[in-house]
Amino acid sequence: MKTIIRNARVLTMDDGDTILNRANVLIDGDVIAAVGPDVAFPEGDVREIDGGGRLVMPGLINAHFHSPVNHLKGSLDSLPLEIFMLYESPALDAAAMSARAAYVRTMLGAMEMLKNGVTAVQDDAFFVPAPTPEIIDAVMQAYADSGIRATMALDQPDVPEIEKLPFLGDMLPPNLKADLSAPAPMDSVGLLECYDHLIRSWHGAEGGRLSAAVSCSAPQRVTPDYFAALDDLSRTHDLPFYIHMLETKLQRVLGDEKFGGRSLIRYVHDLGFLSERLNIIHAVWIDDADIDLIAAAGSVVAHNPISNLRLGSGVMPFRKLRDKGVPICLGTDEAIADDAINMWLVAKFAGLIHNITDPDYERWPKAAEVLDCLIRGGARAMRPSVKLGRIAPGYQADLIMVDLDTLPFTPLNDLKRQLVYCETGSSVRLTMVAGRVVVEDGKVSTVDEAALRAEARAHAARFAGNQSEVDQAAADLQPYYREMYLKAAGRQVGMNRWVGDAAHAIQQG
Repeated sequence: MKTIIRNARVLTMDDGDTILNRANVLIDGDVIAAVGPDVAFPEGDVREIDGGGRLVMPGLINAHFHSPVNHLKGSLDSLPLEIFMLYESPALDAAAMSARAAYVRTMLGAMEMLKNGVTAVQDDAFFVPAPTPEIIDAVMQAYADSGIRATMALDQPDVPEIEKLPFLGDMLPPNLKADLSAPAPMDSVGLLECYDHLIRSWHGAEGGRLSAAVSCSAPQRVTPDYFAALDDLSRTHDLPFYIHMLETKLQRVLGDEKFGGRSLIRYVHDLGFLSERLNIIHAVWIDDADIDLIAAAGSVVAHNPISNLRLGSGVMPFRKLRDKGVPICLGTDEAIADDAINMWLVAKFAGLIHNITDPDYERWPKAAEVLDCLIRGGARAMRPSVKLGRIAPGYQADLIMVDLDTLPFTPLNDLKRQLVYCETGSSVRLTMVAGRVVVEDGKVSTVDEAALRAEARAHAARFAGNQSEVDQAAADLQPYYREMYLKAAGRQVGMNRWVGDAAHAIQQG
């Protein structure tokens, strides 16, 4: 099947950042066959789409996401990560869901992303209390059915909770200390068996639209042996490797307490696992030495500005990373830490938050840089077996059409600035993934949206009955986690990634 989009403005995202004011885009199967003003109407069975007054551009890439809490958006006040995780990912059977519920919650996020013009997502999926082949299949089947391009890893620890955090062992009463010293719900042997299932069953499925990645969650959450096994999987299959590092100040302090004064970046480097396959997620509390190590390894940094604000983690040193040539991609993080799953808003925040970190306005992010992170950075992070992130021959037909006859673009003064600062997703009229139109005029063509939403509400009602157990377990631990958090927040670490006098206020408080 061939498709031709005629008479559209085209943002190619090629190396020259070419914008074609009037061009045709020919799609043959799942790839772009030709782009330009003189592309002729092909023979045979062809669908024609009128692109007059519309922009064709590469689809957005959500380069960091956790699907298993799609059903919890809006559930929590803003909280520091370490306290937030008590509610978000408790290792309790009460927080477990059926395979069908996992399918539905995954589909909710996929639908929202597709309607907003996201064509690809990297899902660092965690499962409570532990993954199973049935749950893995449910999540990947949802991505298969939705039509989105997706890469998924299993974000699971294999060490006890108490080993992941500083100070806590000296603060807890004996009963709670015993609870947090219990083994992880699944050991590394079981987790590697789950990875074997994920890779054998889903890597390269749907014509390559679905793929596997690996994740250790964070270096302090796994044993070195499991870390090494994951690195070997990543290298053998050329898979992206997701790793949260230095998201919070507490994690910076953890390096002092547990890893002999080394940052988590240095610790991973010393283990020999810092590589071009790594997606280093957040990288807020990094210093210049960390940045040099990241740049030398060729790793990608996944920037999640809304999540970092929602959880009070701090502001990532965007310009220092860019100056060192470190590739940056953008992500929403999970629905409960962003709530909107809207990459347009992520792009806008990425273009704004760094303006209050440096008085030299010439170093503030430009719209073109933000788009580069959003699209080319995301494509780099995914390590795809096909070409992504460009409207050019030979690239996958993962594209969107944006209506330029809408308020965000009226009048049209500067296309890139208005994409970053004005658009919210409301102007997206068509989403195509691998040559297949999956959203048109605001409707997802791959699923009965109304039925899916109704089923999601039914699952949520059943899940609500277990929420009191989750809330009580978190409430029992929260005073000790708060004490730990404040102790770490008051520690001098040689940098400040909070805005204004926040660090000073905690030290004085």
